[in-house]
Amino acid sequence: MKRSDRLVAMTNYLIEHPSQLVSLPFFSKEMDSAKSSISEDLTIINKNFQKQGIGYLESISGAAGGVKYIPSYSLENCKSFIRDLCEQLEDPGRILPGGYLYMSDLLNEPSKVRNIGRLFASAFSDLEIDVVVTVATKGIPLAYAVASFLNVPVVIVRRDPKVTEGSTVSINYVSGSSKKIQTMVLPKRSLQEGAKVCIIDDFMKAGGTINGMKALLDEFKAEVTAVGVLAEAEDEEEDRVVLDYTSIVQINNVDMKNKQIEVREGNFFDHYSENHI
Repeated sequence: MKRSDRLVAMTNYLIEHPSQLVSLPFFSKEMDSAKSSISEDLTIINKNFQKQGIGYLESISGAAGGVKYIPSYSLENCKSFIRDLCEQLEDPGRILPGGYLYMSDLLNEPSKVRNIGRLFASAFSDLEIDVVVTVATKGIPLAYAVASFLNVPVVIVRRDPKVTEGSTVSINYVSGSSKKIQTMVLPKRSLQEGAKVCIIDDFMKAGGTINGMKALLDEFKAEVTAVGVLAEAEDEEEDRVVLDYTSIVQINNVDMKNKQIEVREGNFFDHYSENHI
């Protein structure tokens, strides 16, 4: 293979297999090239990934070593994307009766959902995560986007059991905002005991749903290593039941009378900085 052909093929393979260890002998065999040439090619690819701000290659030495493509967003890309997201959410036309905010269209755009997944993957790249967990239904697209970059499976918590999923574990929890008792269930076969879990959700007000998921995951002796939410409501410390989380945007004020919405960046950059020093 010519170098130009190898660079295209290897770049495509790495992007299609994020967070997966790939050995040099594998590339050497696939590209019918010497390991030294493959090593030089990987250096070029790594520089290009970092130049574009879409991640980097992590090298692992030893007999079982190789390279991993770690998807990530540069600080500049993150700020630009979140700024645009805030501007979109401040559109007065999004205000719904009851002071709610229409966000479904954002979750229907594959490119936007994918970028949100990349943001969370950037914040959680240094954490050990075995599975991404979300609750049906709006958090599902986000969960799959995050899982695709972390290269882990998705588990969906539901409100009602399904016959096709076999025996389940269920709990009752109190909604943080409405204070109503609700139920959530998880199939026994869906999660290994002791799994390290990343919880993803689209919106958090007081955090009752996420707290409920944590209680359910306790039944599996799972360890919650990260919590990510696309949007959080304005912080009300007396009501907030979840304190350790990563949010991309924060909705501070929805004024129905004057048709105004105030949206600013969440605490994302606090977590991003911790993992990208």
